[in-house]
Amino acid sequence: MVTATEVEEAQRAWGDGIVAISAAHSSGEDYVGMAKNHIDTLYAYEISPVLFKPTMAAEQQFRSTFEEALSYFTASNGECPEDNGFAINGWTNVRFENQGTILNESTALVMGNYFFTSPEGNEVKAEFTFGYMRDSNGALRINVHHSSLPATTN
Repeated sequence: MVTATEVEEAQRAWGDGIVAISAAHSSGEDYVGMAKNHIDTLYAYEISPVLFKPTMAAEQQFRSTFEEALSYFTASNGECPEDNGFAINGWTNVRFENQGTILNESTALVMGNYFFTSPEGNEVKAEFTFGYMRDSNGALRINVHHSSLPATTN
């Protein structure tokens, strides 16, 4: 059975990866290589279809391939021209607030808010749904990632 602790560890790894990619970009290190590793180790592209709806994607809303995910995170490969590189915005912290979790034998779904801390110390709130599946080594991999900005009222 997938546990809540495993889900929280996978979330922490995802957030730490985004911060590491941002830091590598800021310091002139190999941020693209870090992003490739982030996607390789945390997403299920190599073993399953992945449903990925990034927060800031409008023209090409869904990212079903590794190269499209890399474009979203780093804007380094020209795969999706609208991308600005979400993971290279200088984020210094990512924290999750889970609203609810559904745990199963080899999968989990979790929904809530996550907060990205800008270099100036401001938090940007987004809403998320992540789906996880176990890989052949027992690690959780993301096979569903939906993210959006909170609705506003007029």
